[in-house]
Amino acid sequence: MFSNLKRVITLTLLASTANSVFAVPAPVSDVSGTTASVSSYAGAANETDVQRLERLLENRNRMQLQMQQQLDDMALEINDLRGQLEKNSYDMQQMLERQRELFIELDKVRSQASSAPLAETTKNNVAPEGKFSTNANEQTAYQDAVDLILKKRDYAGAISAFQQFQKDYPDSTFTPNTHYWLGQLYFAKKQDKQAAESFAAVVAYPKSNKRADALVKLGDIAKRNNNAAQATKYYQQVIDEYPSSASAKLAQERIK
Repeated sequence: MFSNLKRVITLTLLASTANSVFAVPAPVSDVSGTTASVSSYAGAANETDVQRLERLLENRNRMQLQMQQQLDDMALEINDLRGQLEKNSYDMQQMLERQRELFIELDKVRSQASSAPLAETTKNNVAPEGKFSTNANEQTAYQDAVDLILKKRDYAGAISAFQQFQKDYPDSTFTPNTHYWLGQLYFAKKQDKQAAESFAAVVAYPKSNKRADALVKLGDIAKRNNNAAQATKYYQQVIDEYPSSASAKLAQERIK
C-alpha cells in the first residue's frame, strides 16, 4: 500500500511538472529527459528501500531461528543434567541408608561386646557355643576390628581384621559376631554372595543374639536379587522363631 501511494504521489508531481513545462516554452527534449530522469530516480530509491527492509527482516528471522535453536539445545542439556542429578541424589540416599543401618548395628554390637561373654555363660546356665578366653590379645583383636569400622571407617581393613581373627581364635565366643560384621560389610559393598555366606554362618549358631538379625539380612539379600519367595521365607522364619523381637517387627514390615 505504501509503495502504491508513493507511486501515485510521484505521478502527481510528474503531472504537475509536465503542466509547468507545457506552460513555459522549453525544448521538448529537455522536458522528456528531465521527466525520465526523475522517474528513474524514484524507482531506484523505491527498490532500495524495499530491498533493505526485506534484508533486515531476513536477518531478524535468521537470528530468531538461531536463538531458538540455542534455547532448545540448552533445554536438552538442562534436562540431562536434572536427570543425572536426580539419579546421583537417589544413589547417595541409598548409600547413606546402607551406612546408617550398618552403623546402627555396629553401635549395638559394640555396646554388647564387653558383656556378651558374661551373658552367654550365665544365661539359663547354658554353656556358650564358643570358648571365651581371658586372653587380652583376643579381646583386643576383636575390639580393634570393631574400631576399624566405628572409629576409622576402614571397611576393607575391618574385613581383613575379622578374617584374621577367625583364623587366630576359631573357638572364640566372638566368632558369630565376626561373621555378622563381615556380612554387614559385604552387604554394604553389595557383595551379596559373601554377605549371604557370612549371615548363614551366624544362623548356624542357634544361641547367637545376632541370629534373628542375620535371618532378616538373608531375606534382604534375597529380595535385592529378585527372589521374593526366598525373602518371604526368611522373614517368616524370624517372625515364627523370634515373635516379640525387634527383628520380627522389621521382618513383618519387609513382608508387606
